[in-house]
Amino acid sequence: MLERIQAFALARAAEADPAHDELHLRRVVANARGIMGNLPASASVDRFVVEAACWLHDCVYLPKGQGVAGEAAQRSAGHAAAYLEELGVDTHLVRAVHDAVLTHSFSGGLKPATIEAAIVQDADRLDALGAIGIARLWVTMVSMGGAMYHRDDPAGSSRDLDDRSWALDHIERKLFRLPTLMNTEAGRAEAERRAAFLRAYLDKFLREIGARQED
Repeated sequence: MLERIQAFALARAAEADPAHDELHLRRVVANARGIMGNLPASASVDRFVVEAACWLHDCVYLPKGQGVAGEAAQRSAGHAAAYLEELGVDTHLVRAVHDAVLTHSFSGGLKPATIEAAIVQDADRLDALGAIGIARLWVTMVSMGGAMYHRDDPAGSSRDLDDRSWALDHIERKLFRLPTLMNTEAGRAEAERRAAFLRAYLDKFLREIGARQED
């Protein structure tokens, strides 16, 4: 069943930009497996729900910046549920996958109600941090038609942050917040490691463009 779900999701991912493509789906699934492998022995998790939701979480693609907040997740959840029903998946599993897909979105602002949804949300957010998060940041900036950074105030020290206009603003506006928003201990620990790398990168970036003094 998961092989069919994977094939369906990968076909849908062909429509997406490089920040939400097949490789993104594979990384999110790998992140989820890593989190599940580090959960307490007492934790009871439905691995099918987690992996199915990871594959399907972006099955409806909206270009970044289009649609209302959380719309892509809402539409993906509905599409995922309809597909799973066609496959004959049990109703309670369909509902669990639907809810995990629905709540994964950062912009949607929803809190997961189950351990499975919590893992999916953490796994997706991890892919926005670290080295891969930096790559996705620039890819998304190109797709949105924004600039790399504000000419006069790259660090955003004296202005409101606007990550739809300047990609660098996204690091402070969203990415550095992610470790504190993680649901699982394993997810939080990995998020903190990746955020530390991102912080060092941002510092070096600002120094190279003359927006921060070299030591």
